[in-house]
Amino acid sequence: MLNVERPYPPLLRRPAYSDSPRAREALETYIDEVMKLGVLQNVGHNKEVELTTPVIITWNNDKSKMVGDFRALNTYTIPDGYPIPRIHETLIQLSKAKFITSMDALKGFHQTFLIPNAGELLRIIAHCGIYEYLRMPFGIIMHPLIIK
Repeated sequence: MLNVERPYPPLLRRPAYSDSPRAREALETYIDEVMKLGVLQNVGHNKEVELTTPVIITWNNDKSKMVGDFRALNTYTIPDGYPIPRIHETLIQLSKAKFITSMDALKGFHQTFLIPNAGELLRIIAHCGIYEYLRMPFGIIMHPLIIK
């Protein structure tokens, strides 16, 4: 669950970052792709939206990836008290196992569905509009606890 202090602090309404033409094109392409996958929905250019997080494009060789700057939101997120298991204790428990399997979830953060109304906390802003996440984005402080 994602809990944020209310009323929302003013610094959670942030403008879009300026980008190069190459980054703008990559951002538009990425947004179109994740909208087709049902990860994002378009909110438009609504000035009434209380929360927005700017996004940037990062490059690894010629591949691009969209990253939300959720630092301000994470500052006001109320942490869950449930601890992440310690790796040492987990390995001790696994030492008695006869079989061990593993799975790797492709883009695991996008596999986590959000509870109703959580999307209003996870709105991103770009030069091409405001979008709301329908699934958990990368960069949210509570995500490791939720996905485990």
